[in-house]
Amino acid sequence: MNMKKFISIWFFFLIVFSILSCSDTNNFAGPPATGDKVVLDSEVNDFVWRSLNSWYNWQTDSNNLADTKADDLDEYYTFLNQYTDPSDLMYDLCYKHWRIVGSENAVDRFSWFIEDFDVHEEGAQGIRTVFGFRYQSVQINDSGDIIFYMRHVEPGSPADIAGIKRGDIVNKLNGTQLTAANYDTTINALFEESVTLSFISAADGKLTQLEDKSITRTKVVSNPVHFKKVFDNIDGKKVGYLVYNQFSASFNDELNDAFAFFKSEGINELVLDLRLNGGGSVDSAAFLASMISAATGSGVFTELNFNAKHQDQNGAWNFTDKLTVYDVNWNAIGSENINRLVGIDKLYVLVSGSTASASEMVINGLRPYLSQVILIGTTTYGKNVGSITLYDNPSSDYSSKPRSPTHKMAMQPIVFAAYNKNGESDFIQGFLPDIEVKEWNYWDNILPFGDENEIVLKAALDDIRGITAKTLLSKRQQKARFIDSEKSDYKFDKEMYIDPGYFNQN
Repeated sequence: MNMKKFISIWFFFLIVFSILSCSDTNNFAGPPATGDKVVLDSEVNDFVWRSLNSWYNWQTDSNNLADTKADDLDEYYTFLNQYTDPSDLMYDLCYKHWRIVGSENAVDRFSWFIEDFDVHEEGAQGIRTVFGFRYQSVQINDSGDIIFYMRHVEPGSPADIAGIKRGDIVNKLNGTQLTAANYDTTINALFEESVTLSFISAADGKLTQLEDKSITRTKVVSNPVHFKKVFDNIDGKKVGYLVYNQFSASFNDELNDAFAFFKSEGINELVLDLRLNGGGSVDSAAFLASMISAATGSGVFTELNFNAKHQDQNGAWNFTDKLTVYDVNWNAIGSENINRLVGIDKLYVLVSGSTASASEMVINGLRPYLSQVILIGTTTYGKNVGSITLYDNPSSDYSSKPRSPTHKMAMQPIVFAAYNKNGESDFIQGFLPDIEVKEWNYWDNILPFGDENEIVLKAALDDIRGITAKTLLSKRQQKARFIDSEKSDYKFDKEMYIDPGYFNQN
């Protein structure tokens, strides 16, 4: 073969190979050219990771929150881009979060994602779109019939306007009778915009079907200082009684007014009803504890301990003589002298499984100072850790609102643990009652708050009288079975948080 022919054949194959290499039938793109970078799909995901990396209580226990995770941006962005929903990213980053590992194996039972921080902040101040009642479900017989009774009805709420009262009994939702077989699905009607409740009477030893009432959610402002009363002669003593349902900073002055009333009445004993109080503001908890006893002086009420990156935020909330008054937007609008009780060395606290976080902080914080803190009811919830709201604002290390928000998403992760002045914080299983009273056993005779014969309050008053009460259950009450199932779409039911603005002040 001559040289010219060889060269011609070689060029022919080279052209054919080049055409085939560029053919549409070949979809292999090959490795990216040197210098190509991974593009971050969602800046919100970056906020989720960086803010948790800074503040999260269990940051060092979560492998994907390790500081080195963001060293290689391509790998870091590739990791973040796996998540189209930033809430999924948050729960995956949390250490053994209950949504990922289940309640039994969870370490973090409390961190949560916020879709709209405006709604979130209203909720912290007791402003919510609700029906306006709290309930407790009970299986009332061996056949599996379930009812729920009203534990609390919020004044001015749709439930209140419909004439619903504490102690009223419901056995049907939207016409479906509650049973053990259908409860988990039927109870979800309480998450809808409207619901029809069917009421029964349990008088005279029989159950009688009463009327139906339909209610629709509306926005309600809940005053947590729900009820106060003084009993003038309980074994010769004046006894103050307060139902307080949320540690809400915008109601600090109303709380202080209640203690002004107790001071003016010269009470000798105090019964604090926290059965429905799942917590709230650490500030408000410190103010309440200061009101209960002047003998605590300016001692340490609680110590907060943050992660290794925020040890400078560790510190004490002390008992104090002054409180801050806030409006509903957490703007400080003044201060007041605290009405501190003199001569209270023993405190009665009515508790339940709904008594959590900041409520437990008050119990824990006062125990080193008072001779007795007597708990009456059932075991408390068990939450010794608290949170702050994290916003997408890197310039504030995510501890304050965005300057120019492009979204309203935020987070409420656990960032600190709380201790009393003796370094005690071991109540993650809850506080056991000193006098156990199971309110739900008496589902067919739940009396109003402040009624001297209301079963849990009566136990406290009897103890003040020096009486060891023996409660007798009817046959119907003996068959009652507690249903641990009050479902809520209100996240602040079990919260303990530091008010916005705290980090700007420290």
